[in-house]
Amino acid sequence: MRAVFGLVLIVGIALAGGAVYLAKKYMNELQSQSAQTAEQAPAVPTTTVFVAERALRYGETLTKDAVRAVEWPLDAVPEGTYTDIALLFPEENARPREVLRAMEKDEAIMAVKVTEPGEGAGITSQLERGMRAFAIKVDVASGVSGFLRPGHKVDVYWTGSIRDAVEGARGDVTRLIETGVQLIAIDQSAGGDMDGATIARTVTVAVRPEQVAALAQAQSSGRLSLALVGAEDDTIAAAVEVDQRKLLGLTEREAAPVREEPKVCTIRTRRGAEVVEIPIPCTN
Repeated sequence: MRAVFGLVLIVGIALAGGAVYLAKKYMNELQSQSAQTAEQAPAVPTTTVFVAERALRYGETLTKDAVRAVEWPLDAVPEGTYTDIALLFPEENARPREVLRAMEKDEAIMAVKVTEPGEGAGITSQLERGMRAFAIKVDVASGVSGFLRPGHKVDVYWTGSIRDAVEGARGDVTRLIETGVQLIAIDQSAGGDMDGATIARTVTVAVRPEQVAALAQAQSSGRLSLALVGAEDDTIAAAVEVDQRKLLGLTEREAAPVREEPKVCTIRTRRGAEVVEIPIPCTN
């Protein structure tokens, strides 16, 4: 009996050893195949790109400890990113760059999101060549219930009376005077990371000098209202003008034709003490 038990034990140990040997051999083959596949696969070319080490807010000074270098696929590098630390932080400039747009952690640092070295993050850095900043007074109604943000585009409508400008005009008229005007600041904030609705008193827009004159004249002679344009809307609004009669669907009354009374010719004659008029045919 003991001999049978010993034989079974020896056979079991031999089978277990064989299983372990086969499993080890199989794992070695898998590792060898994986290594060969990795060697044969083409490597994706990368380049160094600097990203935000933490969340950055508008107006914040950009320092070296706020960015870090990561490897980015070369064919997917966004335009305007910084790949050289010397370009992002030039040593010859005493003042560093400032953040123009809020950035989240690991977001690429781009030229449009930071100022030039030494420049502040004021609205002057957001004005393109030939453009001017102009402030428009708004309230909860004319300011789209406080949902306007820097970077949005709006259409500007003017409401007022044109009686002095157009003879015979009656009532007020609303007219579209500017389209696709870009907002660069809300009250004293030029950052686009405002949370929730904000009831602003003024909005600042970027317009050309001739548009400044038109908006100033419109603001002094009537009321301005803003209409928010969709982010992907590239349509151009046509001329829009609505007065009270057009709003109510009324048409101009046609003047009733004037009825000509028949012409009557008379002569006067005296009959005693009485003067009477006698009708006669008209000669002309």
